[in-house]
Amino acid sequence: MDWYLYIAVIAAGFIAGFINTLAGSGSLVTLPLLIFLGLPANIANGTNRIAILLQNAVAVKSFHRQKLIDFRHTLTLAIPAVLGALVGAQIAVNLDEVIMRRTIGALMLVMLIVTLMHPQRWLEQTKSIATRPGWWQMVLFFGIGIYGGFIQAGVGIFLLAGLVLSIGYDVVHANGAKVVIVFCFTVIALAVFVFNDQVNWTVGLVLAIGNMSGAWVAARMAVKRGAVFVRWLLIVVLILSAGYLLGAGDVIGL
Repeated sequence: MDWYLYIAVIAAGFIAGFINTLAGSGSLVTLPLLIFLGLPANIANGTNRIAILLQNAVAVKSFHRQKLIDFRHTLTLAIPAVLGALVGAQIAVNLDEVIMRRTIGALMLVMLIVTLMHPQRWLEQTKSIATRPGWWQMVLFFGIGIYGGFIQAGVGIFLLAGLVLSIGYDVVHANGAKVVIVFCFTVIALAVFVFNDQVNWTVGLVLAIGNMSGAWVAARMAVKRGAVFVRWLLIVVLILSAGYLLGAGDVIGL
């Protein structure tokens, strides 16, 4: 790989790490780049997990230092997500990619509407957050884990929606919980990809430099700028991601 491509990979990783930490869908930046560099889609998917794992390690440490993570509660939610990721990472890729992209894009449009209609749910943490999630919440996070294990892109947005709308976190505390959950299930997903020899370590570690830097900046910005800023960033990401997945990029030639 030429030297300038390393710079491009790090830059894309920074953007992805920043977006992933505050919202989600950063992999919509990195996955196309990895495929453009010549990696088969399955290896690009596996290689991307190295950067995601290290990115979330940095984000977890930063959010923890700022006292924004309830580890006991979050790890309870991480258990079904990890089990789901184990299933998702082993699912054979036999789905129609176009249909899958359109479906995810439509779901993001639904979440965009919910985010716009109920702003206070994203800005204020519920006073009575149950210490033990209900069975339906465990099923919800198991399903999100399946998706996250199967393909990373967009899972952060689904996790934020689950943490805000079903658990009661505000969007800043939800981001703290999100990075813990993603870190936990990415360990399992990456192990599956490594076992199946679908990881390019050199490219993955270079990408991780960017992802980790973006996560470090984003975690500090989440606290400094507050829930209002994070919510509006989420709205922008939802609009762009939904448009990309629903084919707007095809229309304009991207």
